[in-house]
Amino acid sequence: MMDCLPDQLVWEILSRVKKTTDRNSLSLVCKRLHGLDNEQRQSLRVGCGLDPANEALTSLCSRFSNLTKVEITYAGWMSKLGKQLDDEGLLILSNCCPSMVDLTLSYCTFITDLGLGNLSSCSKLSALKLNFTTRITGCGILSLVAGCKVLTILHLVRCLNVSSFEWLEYLGKLETLEDLSIKNCRAIGEGDLIKLGSSWKKLKCLQFEVDVNYRYMKVYDRSAVDRWQKQWVACENMVELSLVNCIISPGRGLACVLGKCKNLEKIHLDKCVGVRDSDIIGLAQKSKNLRSIFLRVPSDFSLPLLMNNPLRLTDECLKAVAQNCSVLESVRISYSDGDFPSFSSFTLDGILSLIQKCPLRELAFDQVYSFNDVGMEALCLAQYLETLELVRCQEISDEGLQLVGQFPRLSILRLIKCLGVSDDGLKPLVGSYKLELLAVEDCPQISERGVLGAAKSVSFRQDLSWLY
Repeated sequence: MMDCLPDQLVWEILSRVKKTTDRNSLSLVCKRLHGLDNEQRQSLRVGCGLDPANEALTSLCSRFSNLTKVEITYAGWMSKLGKQLDDEGLLILSNCCPSMVDLTLSYCTFITDLGLGNLSSCSKLSALKLNFTTRITGCGILSLVAGCKVLTILHLVRCLNVSSFEWLEYLGKLETLEDLSIKNCRAIGEGDLIKLGSSWKKLKCLQFEVDVNYRYMKVYDRSAVDRWQKQWVACENMVELSLVNCIISPGRGLACVLGKCKNLEKIHLDKCVGVRDSDIIGLAQKSKNLRSIFLRVPSDFSLPLLMNNPLRLTDECLKAVAQNCSVLESVRISYSDGDFPSFSSFTLDGILSLIQKCPLRELAFDQVYSFNDVGMEALCLAQYLETLELVRCQEISDEGLQLVGQFPRLSILRLIKCLGVSDDGLKPLVGSYKLELLAVEDCPQISERGVLGAAKSVSFRQDLSWLY
């Protein structure tokens, strides 16, 4: 029966089978399916079961000759599971996968700079993601980018020995990079990103996360500051910017980027020290297409001693966002642990300006004590709101929660560690099935019985150890 079907139809059938286990089972039905699956399979994900690693990889690459995406992960690896893939394995990969464009290496602790150099012959490689490859240094990155001249995506996560010198400058000269992610790479500081040079104008997505324990390790020298101030950092194509634990100082580093991204759609600022109202206001005035904003205010901003500190974010920046960003859909505001939420930077007035002027579809607050029942009442007029998440918002009472049934389009509600709400607040929702999903976690006054029937799908968990 299968032999009667044309190849095109069989290919269409195979393309609709997405799960790897299902594809493997299907390929065992007959020789024809086995052969066609081998030709069509474009992605491969392997890890601890690859033993012996180099021999097994050779066999897999020989079988699947058209691989374009390969992920090798050794998460959870122990020595008893056999030797990991090494530098020779990457040479096998480069020789056997001429069509490879996307490579991810996670927890591959046996791979060195020599192995990355073996990949330099992969002329089609456009995406490289390294996660906790501890033996890799900047020399290895340089040898790879020197050969892979079409690299558009580079992600480095916890690559502890990679420093930022020639490889960043080389990437800057190539002007191909569109997506750069550097997270918890201790030797790379915010100021080093100036070395990207003219590549800034091509960059669409930048994620930069500093290990908080090493935040002050990289010290700006005078020449680096001058270079940031003299060089025009063109960010016209930047669509997504995510900064975590960074230092934002006027006239240097990433402060030069904020306010120049006129096409930005998503901004994520998580515990970035030094962010000022003027930074957010400038960003809002330039980025008319902003659709998502995440602000996690570091505890330094919330201490009573800093009430008059000009660095402290206030309602003025929220009002600027509301005034200028007419397509804003997602707002997430949070205060980091260890602060005093009662002294929070934002008042209800600033939050209401966002609710009233922006077509919000997603709204999330964490420890925003200024958001109360009056804020919940304002959401009754939020025509587009679909998702609401309240975490440790202790000023919300049952009276405010009972208004949820009046929110026009709300379909997802998450309540986490909220002390002021109880089963009574959910009673108007019981049996209405207005909500698609209700998730309640660690709210001491809400019981499992209280959530029954309050949504089409209900998730309940209670662990009150956080209270003690």
